[in-house]
Amino acid sequence: MIFDGLFNRRQLRTAHSLYREAAASARRRELYLDCGVPDTVDGRFDMVVLHAFLLLRRLRREDRPGIRLGQGLFDVMFDHFDQSLREMGVGDLGVGRRVKRMAEAFYGRVAAYDEALENPADDALAGALGRNVYGATLPGSAELARLVHYVHAAEESLVHQSARALFEGRVAFPPVLGAPGPSEAAETPESR
Repeated sequence: MIFDGLFNRRQLRTAHSLYREAAASARRRELYLDCGVPDTVDGRFDMVVLHAFLLLRRLRREDRPGIRLGQGLFDVMFDHFDQSLREMGVGDLGVGRRVKRMAEAFYGRVAAYDEALENPADDALAGALGRNVYGATLPGSAELARLVHYVHAAEESLVHQSARALFEGRVAFPPVLGAPGPSEAAETPESR
């Protein structure tokens, strides 16, 4: 029984480490400047959700241990959301309602992103990101293309990261180097 407690504490530390990396990646300036993600509470929430989703998707490949660690990551993330709401001054009664809405939003986004990544041939990912990340703010086509490119690059990068590193709490998201926008693609050395 004592080893169960030790394993759980180790797993919790690992989940915290993974969440810190996902949250730090979600705060990268390039996502907001180059990809046009709204720099709002909702935009930041969506970036955390997107990075957590990508990490959870990778952990699922590790069967039961990965799913278990993924549950720890989910718990840490929602504990952080709860604490953040309280720091913003939301009262106890309001926190529960808002966390419930956040969980519903999370599950909706996970379903949409999972489906979109399973069907990469169509524009489902661009549609899902457009609806969820940008909401009422219409992104430019170049900004959305950069975010789509980043998501694909992040998924590819995560697939190649070792299970050992993940289970030690180490994860690396790639830089935000989006696909060039239409005007950038047309730029040539002569036009500079």
